Amino acid sequence: MAAHGAQACIVASADPHLSEYLPEHWQARAWLSGFEGSAGTLVVTAQFAGLWTDSRYWEQADTDLRGTGIQTMRAGAPGVPGIVAWLAENLPPGAKVAVDGLTLSVQTHRAWQADLDARQITLDTGLDLPAQAWRERPGLPAAPVYAHEAPFACRSRADNLAAVRAAMSSRGTQWHWLSSLDDIAWLLNLRGADVDYNPVFLAHALVGQDQVQLFVDPAKVGTELARQLRQDGVRILPYGQAAEGLARLPADQKVLIDPARTTIGIVRPARATLVEDINPSHMIKSRKNDAELAHVRRAMEQDGAALCEFFAWFEAALGRERITELTIDEKITAARAGRQHFVCPSFSTIAAFNANGAMPHYHATPQSHAVIEGDGLLLIDSGGQYLGGTTDITRVVPVGAPSAEQKRDYTLVLKGMIALSRAVFPQGAAAPALDAIARQPIWQALADFGHGTGHGVGYFLNVHEGPQAISYRSPAKPSMAMLPGMITSNEPGLYRPGKWGIRIENLVANRPAGTSEFGDFLAFETLTLCPIDTRCVQPDMLSGDERQWLDDYHRQVRRRLEPLVTGDAARWLNERTQPL
Repeated sequence: MAAHGAQACIVASADPHLSEYLPEHWQARAWLSGFEGSAGTLVVTAQFAGLWTDSRYWEQADTDLRGTGIQTMRAGAPGVPGIVAWLAENLPPGAKVAVDGLTLSVQTHRAWQADLDARQITLDTGLDLPAQAWRERPGLPAAPVYAHEAPFACRSRADNLAAVRAAMSSRGTQWHWLSSLDDIAWLLNLRGADVDYNPVFLAHALVGQDQVQLFVDPAKVGTELARQLRQDGVRILPYGQAAEGLARLPADQKVLIDPARTTIGIVRPARATLVEDINPSHMIKSRKNDAELAHVRRAMEQDGAALCEFFAWFEAALGRERITELTIDEKITAARAGRQHFVCPSFSTIAAFNANGAMPHYHATPQSHAVIEGDGLLLIDSGGQYLGGTTDITRVVPVGAPSAEQKRDYTLVLKGMIALSRAVFPQGAAAPALDAIARQPIWQALADFGHGTGHGVGYFLNVHEGPQAISYRSPAKPSMAMLPGMITSNEPGLYRPGKWGIRIENLVANRPAGTSEFGDFLAFETLTLCPIDTRCVQPDMLSGDERQWLDDYHRQVRRRLEPLVTGDAARWLNERTQPL
């Protein structure tokens, strides 16, 4: 900073693709700070270092940053300024702030620059200062790219390209730039393993009306796959030439970009006219077709069977074997690995006992983890990537005897999850508007939770996918409309710091509920198949309709999983799906 005349440096949790999960090459924020959470931004000045992160990570940040001199900045908490507001207040006019433009979206850059300009503070997006300090920075990942093929790929590459090109034409553009990895993987029916948990590969794409330039390491694409891509008009170019490829387009051309999914560092040299809108593929892939949903249902059955095997082992081993939070991760992944078409976990398993469960995105490590013993609640949030779908499920199970207060909290969360599961709503309703349905039972108890109630889920792609988000904190934009085929998580929670955390999560799909003179309506089809532990339920808190929903759900779980399990797993399934 001193050498470059910068008074502040911003280090984001981001890469040139604005991915949620980052290859080690771009984990500069974690390397500098020691904070291992997936979301957070580090700000460094000569006298201060602060880590801004949301409520999911406040407790983890306090732990990870202890003794570093880095202050936890609780983003969203009363009295805590945002990053730009803090910089504007603490830097003098004429100051320079360094940030790597390849980690900053066009949308965020515009907002930050406007606010800093008002204070005569310069935002220099050409300075990647962490890269100059990080002498042993890991190289780029080099996993091979492979085709996602039929029967699991239910749309052809040509069909995907045709749909996106039609959207390009409707916006008056000749080209479309893509940096988001899941959009590229979906568009070209390709998958990879460059990013943990998400079956994607590092690439950028420039889509024209009759050609596609795919900027990817050519060594990762086999000869036969390259031939198939050429037949569909896809030309492979080196990954490092991406920004140059966009810059080569003449000034009289128009390029569609998504300002939330494209970095300022990529588009800064461009001469062509940039037309801003959401990526068409982002919208199209969110609506799973009937063939994809059929595969997802089968993946859910395989996932549910694996969980029956895991929980049968867990209950038998509890008190007889030494079980830690790390053991949970190992065993649950091993159970999934034995199921048909399993590829890998869809995110890092969260196994959190008692107080650790109060941190929504807690992650056990060899250096810091709990032993599962005594009395309490064990929260397990896990998921799998299958060739025919992506799963994400959270269950809370009792260890020993749960207390009356724990049962009360658990039942409040269950009531919220059931309420949203039973919702009927107009097609096109904004997803954030549904949030209050799940929160109402929890709000009535004068409690709340800091994360959203639901996120979109991909089809053998990212476990967190847009555009929809069930969260009252999200803006109700037109792109948030709930439409048929979307898969969303339903995961209300309740967390008591230092005590326990509860979250119950199923995945649900938007399905037609009927048509009336008021229009078309949707309802949720519950996709996830795994018993909800009734030992934690306080029955007198549930209405008759809520009990009926739970019994009906368990009847369906038993019917669909019975053919896939035997022995201890079958006995466990039968016991845990008995009517309440």
